[in-house]
Amino acid sequence: MGGDSRLERKRAIKIFLGIIGAGIVAAVGMQYLSSTPTKTSIYAGLALVEIKLPETLSQQAEIGLRIFEAKCADCHGANAVGQEGVAPPLVHIIYEPNHHGDESFQRAVAVGVRAHHWRFGNMPAVAGLTRADVKDIIIYVRELQRENGIF
Repeated sequence: MGGDSRLERKRAIKIFLGIIGAGIVAAVGMQYLSSTPTKTSIYAGLALVEIKLPETLSQQAEIGLRIFEAKCADCHGANAVGQEGVAPPLVHIIYEPNHHGDESFQRAVAVGVRAHHWRFGNMPAVAGLTRADVKDIIIYVRELQRENGIF
């Protein structure tokens, strides 16, 4: 019987040491993960799509470009390519006219919009833009979309 209790004691010690070892590995792993930047933080701000720019823009789209740069590009990126961890690209099939018509852009600017296609969170309303300003922005975005085969 003495041999069985030694064997049981050895087995219990091995199990105990295994549990302690697993705890140490888990603790080190958690420390590593908590100090390692996430993909979102590593790539935050990087463009989400690559686009082709039109050779020329209409006069209204040029105006829309200037307004876009002043009011929209901080979130949606230069040329509406979106930004990782910030806001979606507007040069994307989701925003083609049959799915997101011009009025959806107007409403998004005027009253904001709840997140429904992307995981960037809700878009707040944008102060200081008139319907005419947004129309020029839409013309600019649609010209970018057209150049990139969105519609």
